[in-house]
Amino acid sequence: MPADIGLIGLAVMGQNLALNMHDHGFGVIVHNRTPARTQEYLAGPAAGTTITGAGSVAELVSALAPPRRILLMVKAGPPVDAVLDELVPLLSPGDVVVDGGNSHFRDTDRRVAALGASGIRFVGAGISGGEEGARHGPSIMPGGDPEAWPLISHVLQSIAAKVADGTPCCSWVGPGGAGHFVKMVHNGIEYGDIQLLAEAYHLMHAGLGMTHHEMAAVFADWNRGRLESYLVEITAAVLRRREDGEPLLERILDAAGQKGTGRWTVESALAMGQPLTLATEAVFARAVSALKAERTHAASVLTGPVPRIRGERSAILADLEQALYASKIVSYTQGFMLLRAASEEFGWNIDHGGIALLWREGCIIRAAILERIRDAFGADPDLPNLLLAADFAAEVAAAQDGWRRTVAQAVTAGIPVPAYGSALAFFDSYRTARLPANLIQALRDYFGAHTYERIDRPRGEFFHTDWTGEGGDVAAGAYNA
Repeated sequence: MPADIGLIGLAVMGQNLALNMHDHGFGVIVHNRTPARTQEYLAGPAAGTTITGAGSVAELVSALAPPRRILLMVKAGPPVDAVLDELVPLLSPGDVVVDGGNSHFRDTDRRVAALGASGIRFVGAGISGGEEGARHGPSIMPGGDPEAWPLISHVLQSIAAKVADGTPCCSWVGPGGAGHFVKMVHNGIEYGDIQLLAEAYHLMHAGLGMTHHEMAAVFADWNRGRLESYLVEITAAVLRRREDGEPLLERILDAAGQKGTGRWTVESALAMGQPLTLATEAVFARAVSALKAERTHAASVLTGPVPRIRGERSAILADLEQALYASKIVSYTQGFMLLRAASEEFGWNIDHGGIALLWREGCIIRAAILERIRDAFGADPDLPNLLLAADFAAEVAAAQDGWRRTVAQAVTAGIPVPAYGSALAFFDSYRTARLPANLIQALRDYFGAHTYERIDRPRGEFFHTDWTGEGGDVAAGAYNA
């Protein structure tokens, strides 16, 4: 009997997705470029199931009923193209190929167009949730050829995580690379959230001298309130973990890795002129952490204050909770600003409330706040900025005193808080009607004749001043890059 879906790539995510699909009644055939991996999987995790294996791509294709549906779970970049080069000649018009890896959205755009020319429907589906999510229900963000969605929706929505009312955390995002772009922004927000938690840990541990047991209790308490989220939950679990009677966390090298999706998010924000400041600082914080040898040497050369925060612990922790919550709102605000800019630039027509729902369960950034973000966009689909939603504006206003005290105390104690600081700076910039950018424009015009606009003339009119008396009337021309 033909299989319902084929899966290529048996790393952890691929293995667990195949089991997930099998659990939901789909016939699955799998293939890995290393035959031994396929056999190990069938004899191990897939033992006792009806999942079958294919020794070649051709064998996998021949085992599928048309229109064929094939899920690729291979490393992003050239490996995806290599699989497609082998796979596409074996397919027929109407077949569907889904790339479930972390591909760059522009690569997905290119593949949608290239395969579409042959009548093959290509989908770029961002999948989040790690190995546990893949096994029991991830968040899935599909986009690409819209004609593919009716052919794969029942599979993807069946295996996806569900919110309380049973709605799957999987719906069509948009054409082209929209699905992978949304997953990329998810990962950028994830970078920011993790950095915020790391800075909270640093403030507690170095600043307040708290034990790991005490810190775990604080994070667990926060997870029972408005900060409820997967990442806060597992932060408490990490802090509790011990090895040989000692906290495991203190044996882990303080040099953070990154696979590139955070940098892609920052690069996209720069290209679209969007102030994704918190995620950018999170990416750079990992880059600084990677300079371990240099930092170790610098610690013996450079001086600063003793990293201790003085005051009543309970009050300081209450301020820190305010800072974390307000910064988290800024993190999501900036992420959705980037999504809106991309949707407008590429004509994707992204449903922002729908994206918040996709992230409510299954994914790494799942959090209680996402329900309220969905409600905010539901009440006003054209909301330009989450900070302008009445509820969020009121909460940030209530939190900002503690937020400011947290950043000020950290700076005074010499404890780096790039995420909290950049989030607060963005908030203060966004709420300021007149920024010092007039001086920036004057200086640009002075040294480069780049022109400026005036407050006493309509927008779009540009002026140049001969600041030195030697420059003349010729301007460099106005442009935005």
